[in-house]
Amino acid sequence: MEDRYNPSAIESKWQRIWEDQRIFYVSEDGNKPKYYLLEMFPYPSGRIHMGHVRNYTIGDVVARYKTMRGFNVIHPMGWDAFGMPAENAAIKAESHPATWTYNNIDQMKEQLKQMGFSYDWSRELATCDVSYYRWEQLMFLKMYEQGLAYREKSYVNWCSTCQTVLANEQVEGGLCWRCSHGVEQKEMAQWFLKITDYADELLEYCERLPGWPERVLTMQRNWIGKSHGAMIHFPLENSDEPIEVYTTRQDTVFGATFMSLAVEHPLTLELCKGRPEEAAVKEFIEKTKRTQRSERTSELLEKEGVFTGAYCRNPMTDERMPIYVANFVLMEYGTGAVMAVPTHDQRDFEFAKAYDLPLKVVINPPGSELDGDTMEAAYEEDGILVNSGEFSGLESAAARAAINQYLESNGLGKGAINYRLRDWLISRQRYWGAPIPIIYCDECGIVPVPDEDLPVVLPLDASLTPAGGTPLPTLKEFVETTCPTCKGDARREVDTMDTFVESSWYFMRYTCPDYQEGPLDRDRNDYWMPVDQYIGGIEHAVLHLLYSRFFTKVLRDMGMVGQDEPFTNLLTQGMVCK
Repeated sequence: MEDRYNPSAIESKWQRIWEDQRIFYVSEDGNKPKYYLLEMFPYPSGRIHMGHVRNYTIGDVVARYKTMRGFNVIHPMGWDAFGMPAENAAIKAESHPATWTYNNIDQMKEQLKQMGFSYDWSRELATCDVSYYRWEQLMFLKMYEQGLAYREKSYVNWCSTCQTVLANEQVEGGLCWRCSHGVEQKEMAQWFLKITDYADELLEYCERLPGWPERVLTMQRNWIGKSHGAMIHFPLENSDEPIEVYTTRQDTVFGATFMSLAVEHPLTLELCKGRPEEAAVKEFIEKTKRTQRSERTSELLEKEGVFTGAYCRNPMTDERMPIYVANFVLMEYGTGAVMAVPTHDQRDFEFAKAYDLPLKVVINPPGSELDGDTMEAAYEEDGILVNSGEFSGLESAAARAAINQYLESNGLGKGAINYRLRDWLISRQRYWGAPIPIIYCDECGIVPVPDEDLPVVLPLDASLTPAGGTPLPTLKEFVETTCPTCKGDARREVDTMDTFVESSWYFMRYTCPDYQEGPLDRDRNDYWMPVDQYIGGIEHAVLHLLYSRFFTKVLRDMGMVGQDEPFTNLLTQGMVCK
């Protein structure tokens, strides 16, 4: 035995022994309790940094401790290798994303091995490997068959720097989560996954995760944003179609004196068409679209709008209500139309003051009376209804229930539940990602790629430009194909999947990385899953962590896995600061 600790000699010696004896390689063993220890896998940036070391050291300590306590411990490692960061870095380095990524993987793997972490390297995977994303494409097709994947034209978050769309969860304070550039609204046809179908279960199961930090669960609850209210129909003048409004304050409906629409609302241009106000509305729409979303949601925003020239009627009072387009109304909340009650909503109050619109008090604080002519701010709390017909005198909570019943009985609306959560937008206009397995045919429309024709392989002979964007539309050999249905000429989808799709199921593939009959070996997956201890950053609370929960529930309902939740315990390890 040497007298002094010589790390170069001692570490390499024992790491060689561990590898030769396959100390950390495991398989299913019914004689031992299993323990799945996992850290969030890294993006192969080229080198390990202190954030990685902190995270992976914590995991290694737990894995070794559990092994010594007699557990059958699985502790895998892989690479989150697709996405914009790799593509942008490769462009900057004048390299190809595949070359750049695999070189980085080799370098980072060597560093991790030098640190002696207890990984089962036989389970290693990289999400940019065809052997991985081919199964992801199959999952997408199964979702499409069940109506969980769909294509729709809508206003999306567009980052002009990254040259791609972003999901709502990837916009932070109106800025792109990757490059911090301002995000604008742009209308495009995109692919979505129906995470909203699982909103209630995702919310309910937040109460069944005692091993998760309460802060993360609170962030997910708030992001799902379940609220109880009413859907109210406001009849449009000269039309048989009403404007639908969702509100949680149906007790204030008698005080609605005008209507506000989001600039993205489908009625915005339709209502002003052919009217003198049309030019002003169009100009206002373009101006507002250039405004960052963070500004539109700010309390400091100067409330602006423009009259459409159209009117609707308050269904409870039959009073005429002018319809405005307003810069503070967002399409993603409710229906994109807001019944404006200026005495009981501060944003409506500021707008009404700016445009000299009527204020009508319909809620009084207990024990006092309000006067719309002298109010200096909106009263937004519950209270006692006044000037509200047969509902006057009721407390707000009782009035909301009674008004819901009245709306439904008279065909004017109904009680409703709304969610802040929107479906997951997965289309990315970038090259370095998993191709979406869809074909477009002029005769047959949208045609899924047959299972037997998978995988749709990302061509590696593409040339990227410094400006970014995707070269796939220019690759005829990739785009031009044959329709599987009519055998006529067709074209492939050129968008790729959001990289968070890959990270939504990698932890399951670790349980059976050599399985070739499908995405997952149910027996092996059910033995190892769920992950007993997951370690990673809180910055993924409403991104990776929410998406992974959704994916697990979808695969469960498809019969691929047996668990309801992916991670039993979660540790958010904090940040390493300079």
